[in-house]
Amino acid sequence: MPQLRIGIDLGGTKIEGIVIDGAREIARLRVPTPRDDYAATIDAIASVVAKLEDFAGGRGSVGIGIPGTLVPSTGLVKNANSVWLIGKALLRDLETRLGREVRMANDANCFAISEAADGAASGDGIVFGVIVGTGTGAGVVVRGQIVTGANGIAGEWGHNPLPWPEDDERPGRDCYCGKRGCIETFLSGPGMTKDHERRTGRRETPEDIVRAADRGDPAAIITVQRYEHRMARALASVVNVLDPDAIVLGGGMSNIDRLYENVPRLWNEFVFAATMKDLGVGSGAAAPAGGANYFVRTRLVRAKHGDASGVRGAAWLWPEPARG
Repeated sequence: MPQLRIGIDLGGTKIEGIVIDGAREIARLRVPTPRDDYAATIDAIASVVAKLEDFAGGRGSVGIGIPGTLVPSTGLVKNANSVWLIGKALLRDLETRLGREVRMANDANCFAISEAADGAASGDGIVFGVIVGTGTGAGVVVRGQIVTGANGIAGEWGHNPLPWPEDDERPGRDCYCGKRGCIETFLSGPGMTKDHERRTGRRETPEDIVRAADRGDPAAIITVQRYEHRMARALASVVNVLDPDAIVLGGGMSNIDRLYENVPRLWNEFVFAATMKDLGVGSGAAAPAGGANYFVRTRLVRAKHGDASGVRGAAWLWPEPARG
């Protein structure tokens, strides 16, 4: 079995690869994703693997995180926001091209297992790892194991409707999945950009919007507050179903510092948790800190390994080889 492990994170805008030996990262490489070109995507992944192996001076196992999942019965890609991958035999084609067995998992699952293993949620029993960037996805880890589910879609949180929608959020924008009003259309980076443009007529990146909010721009502040409230509602529904110890945020939108204070404060209104009335506390008593739902123990944390979590998790799809 090879000593080296290669992880590839196939994203909507970039392909990132690392090669590791044990816990030691030897090399890292990032290239743009050839959008809307399946053959060029295969070429780019093969090139990254070859360059990493050249640098490391050896052949490695290959694990790949993808923005979608594989249909168990056919091996074809489904549910990918990188739509040019849908219906393609990506795993088989890469194994043919690379001349070896390849292991493949949803990118959010790779992210979640990385953060649960030695990241921001290390030691937690139930972890929900969320990637909010070009798209919106999530992975579930329970006691150190990725949960994929009977249909291979555990954690597909971004393609549920936004919970407790307000009047101006109905029916919502069209989503590439064929539905309307999906969480992804609100919480992805493009979702924030479109929301801000619809309200202000200004087409700006999320980074620009957040910087403007920090400077006190009233319209930008309102856009960011809307985003926070939507994220709070969306994650509250996860807490109500899964009750995780930690929710870890990754992806470009996870760099918004104010989310980690404001979203848990806002989700108190929506999490089904013990209230003062449930506990039989008299109406004259002072409310504990945190509001009515003060037993919400779930933590919202930023990914420890940042952008590297997905690619590290992909490498870990192969267990660390025993050394002779």
